[in-house]
Amino acid sequence: MPRPGLHVLNGPTDEFLGRERLMSYIQDQTSADFPDMSAEVSNSQFHTGRLPNGAKNRNRPKLMLMGQRRSGKSSISGVVFQKMPPSETLYLETTTRPEESSAHSFMDFQIAELPGHVNYFTPDFNQANIFAEIGAIIWVIDAQDQYLDALNQLIDTITYLAQTWPAINVEVFVHKVDGLSEEYKNDTFRDIRQRILDELSDLGYDNAPVSFYQTSIYDHSVFESISKVIQKLLPQLPTLESLLNSLCSTCRIQKAYLFDIITKIYIASDTSPQDTNSYEICSDFIDVVVDIGELYGWSRPQQGEKTEFNNHACESMVTMEKKGQNYLYLREMNRYLALVCIMGDDNPMEKKVLIDYNVGVFQEALAKVFGW
Repeated sequence: MPRPGLHVLNGPTDEFLGRERLMSYIQDQTSADFPDMSAEVSNSQFHTGRLPNGAKNRNRPKLMLMGQRRSGKSSISGVVFQKMPPSETLYLETTTRPEESSAHSFMDFQIAELPGHVNYFTPDFNQANIFAEIGAIIWVIDAQDQYLDALNQLIDTITYLAQTWPAINVEVFVHKVDGLSEEYKNDTFRDIRQRILDELSDLGYDNAPVSFYQTSIYDHSVFESISKVIQKLLPQLPTLESLLNSLCSTCRIQKAYLFDIITKIYIASDTSPQDTNSYEICSDFIDVVVDIGELYGWSRPQQGEKTEFNNHACESMVTMEKKGQNYLYLREMNRYLALVCIMGDDNPMEKKVLIDYNVGVFQEALAKVFGW
C-alpha cells in the first residue's frame, strides 16, 4: 500500500504525478539541460544562458536595447521593467548617452540602452566593454518611420557580432505597430524581415541568430516578445517545458505559464500551441491578483512556520471561474514566480484537490531545478 501522500503512476489514466518519478527525472537530467556554466560558447547558434567570454554576471541576464533615435527603446524599458504607464512614455527625453538599469525580480535583469546617433564600431570605442557581457541585443525599429537606414545599421551590427560574439542573440522588434492597419502592419513586418534575411544571405550569414517580433507598449505584445527573448537566456528552459508538459497532460490543463510576477514576463510555458489570447488572459489575471494582494495581503510566515491548516500553499492559490467556460488557476511557486493555468473544458472544479496535489509536486520539482 503506498505511503500517505505518495501516489505512484500505474497507467496513462492516472491523475497524480508520481513524486518519486518526477524527482528522479530532475536528478537524472543530462548536461544538455543543465549546461556547464564554465564551458566555452563559441559555435552555438542560439544563446544557452551562458554569457559570452565567461562573463562575471552570468546569473544576471543582460539585455541591450539598440536602434535609431525615437524608435521606442526607452519606452520599452520603462513599461516592461520599471512598470511605467504607457501614456507617460510620451514625456521621456531622448537617450543621449549609454544608460544601464536593473530589474530586481526572479532573475535580476540588467538592461543597457545605447543612443542611436553613435557608431560604436569605430576605433574610438572599446567594443569588448560594450558587448562582452551581453546575452541578447534588442534592436528596435519604428514601423511608422522610414526604416532603410535602421536596417543598414542593424545588418552592420549583426555581421560584426557574428564574427566577434556569435553567441549573442539579435532580437528585432518591429515597434509601434499599434498605429498601423492590420494589413499595412503585416506588410511592413514582412518587408523588414525579408530585407534583413536577404541581405544576410548575400553576405554569407544564413544562420545568424536573428528573430523578429511585432511589438507595441499599448498591448501585451511587448511583454510576450520580451518573454521569448529571456527564455533563450535561461539554461533550465528544456527542463521547465518538460515539467509543464507533464503537469498539463496529467491534469488536462489547456495551457500553463510560469510567470515572473513583478515583470509579467513568462519564463516558460508548455509546448502546446498557443492562441493569441492565452497570454493576455493570464497576464490580466496576475494584475487582478496583485491588486487584491495589495489590499488584503498578509505577512508571510518564516520558513518552518505553519499555518493553522499546516499548509503554506493553501493560502497562496487563486481560481477564477465563469460558468460554462474554462477557469483560471493561479498558485504562487515562491515570492517571485507564479504558475498560471487555463484549465480545459473537461476539467471541472470538483477535481481541484487532485490539481492542487499535482501542482505541489511540480513546485517541489521546481525547487530542485533552481536549488531553492
